Amino acid sequence: MESKEALIEALGLKQVVRAGWVRAGVKQPESVAAHSWGMAMLATQLCPEHLNLQRVLELCILHDVAEVIVGDITPHDGIAPAEKHRLELEAIQKMGIVAEDIFAEYEQQETEESKFVRYLDKLDMALQAEIYEGQGLDLSEFKKALEKW
Repeated sequence: MESKEALIEALGLKQVVRAGWVRAGVKQPESVAAHSWGMAMLATQLCPEHLNLQRVLELCILHDVAEVIVGDITPHDGIAPAEKHRLELEAIQKMGIVAEDIFAEYEQQETEESKFVRYLDKLDMALQAEIYEGQGLDLSEFKKALEKW
């Protein structure tokens, strides 16, 4: 981190609500930071021994940090993937935090760690959907990752 201000800004991720849950009608949806924590918790339990757990955790924690500036952009927002990537990279650079390499690794999906974290991203969402279905909602669209597990 470059400064205390950059750190405080990054911690703002705790206040960014997951847009997909809002769209689905979830009462009191989780924050993006809670989702990142969920992924990190899953990583501690499911990470294959041949992967670098520290890198996996870094990817879990930082892969969505740009959303503190750009918000939680979903496929329903009509923003092209290339534009989403550009906006998020610009946000990370503006924030002044050390996350560009992590963001690039996650987006490029070339390492085993980044591919595993992409799976954790989907798995956390699917498990959270099961929790939220207790509110009487049909969240089957969010549970596709559970089919692979």
